[in-house]
Amino acid sequence: MTTIAIVGAGAGLGGAVARRFGREGFDVALLSRTQEHVDALATDLGREGVNARGFAADVHDPVALAAALDAAASDLGPVEVLQYSPIPRQDFMKPVLETSPADIEGPLAFSVVGPMTAVRQVLPGMRSLGRGTLLFINGGSAVQPHPDRADTSIAFAAESAYARMLHDVLAGDRIHAAQLIIPGAITPGHPRKDPAVLADTLWAMHRDRAEFRRYAEPLES
Repeated sequence: MTTIAIVGAGAGLGGAVARRFGREGFDVALLSRTQEHVDALATDLGREGVNARGFAADVHDPVALAAALDAAASDLGPVEVLQYSPIPRQDFMKPVLETSPADIEGPLAFSVVGPMTAVRQVLPGMRSLGRGTLLFINGGSAVQPHPDRADTSIAFAAESAYARMLHDVLAGDRIHAAQLIIPGAITPGHPRKDPAVLADTLWAMHRDRAEFRRYAEPLES
């Protein structure tokens, strides 16, 4: 039995992905800043037959994030799938001309140092399994920068570059790195951006192990 670790797990997309992968036999590690939140989600999932456990870690704290992923692997089994999908803070979204060098430090820690820490922690286990999937979830500004959301546009673009390089260099190790772009908000009931629909898309990305990037819906020009 192997594990999916969801970094930035909440009741919406994180819960839907946990249910989707849980139906396929995965144990689920839920990582978020607040232990009470992930514990409550794990309890709800357990009532639905999903073996899930919560681990508290702030993605801005590399030591805590690495420790949480190590605990998840120890408690649940090797991490075969890592999903990095925390939601950026609102103060990360400033107009470009109001963004200072100091302003970008938090977003880069969130979108670059965080995923690099997570990947480095789970990669040895994936190599020992002989397979793995790294799933990166980003908004549309990762590929279409927006001048009113400069901080996330810059940081998401850096995360995209990192994920793309992983896709290229890890394929020979049977480790698939992929990115899902979700333009706009995740919307319950939406035909393409409902959490359950997105979870199906992420499962297909793990299963098919094909292209690097998919879009939940086309970007507006």
